[in-house]
Amino acid sequence: MRHRMLAVSAALGILLLAGCRASAVPGSAYASAGATARSSTAPSAASPASPVEGTAPASASPAMLTVRKTPAGFVLANASGYTIYWFARDHRGSPRPACTGPCLAVWLPVAGNPVAAKGVRLNAVLGTITRPGGMVQATYDGYPLYTFGSDSAPGQAHGNGAAGVWHVIPEKGPASSAVGGSW
Repeated sequence: MRHRMLAVSAALGILLLAGCRASAVPGSAYASAGATARSSTAPSAASPASPVEGTAPASASPAMLTVRKTPAGFVLANASGYTIYWFARDHRGSPRPACTGPCLAVWLPVAGNPVAAKGVRLNAVLGTITRPGGMVQATYDGYPLYTFGSDSAPGQAHGNGAAGVWHVIPEKGPASSAVGGSW
């Protein structure tokens, strides 16, 4: 029954997004050569509602990020090993995420202030935005992060390429198999 519900949710999500076209798909949304992962809860001069890279309200819990091997290669994943995606309709650095309403039934925002797991070096600047309603959502090089509701186990990447606008975030494989779980 759970798998049927997940399949229906995935189909609904893909149908809802089938008419969406990316306004500008970045050549590499997350390839900032030389950028290092950072996060901070340091106070900022910006207003609380503005998404300042590298800052988050003190109440934001950490969103641990790691790297996981999937059928799509080594990709960004959450602490539980579930693949993380970016949405091509989101605009880099925008305070307003494009995935709202019915989209959120299938694509789940990664909540919290992102931090790289011990031993993981990410090729991006980590930050946050504040979604309508106040939830703090993790960002990767200015793009909001999501997991896919139909990925039912760690290491799956069923959402990659969905409706042509949902994509995994490639990362280099870990130096040792101890980082990001077992593959």
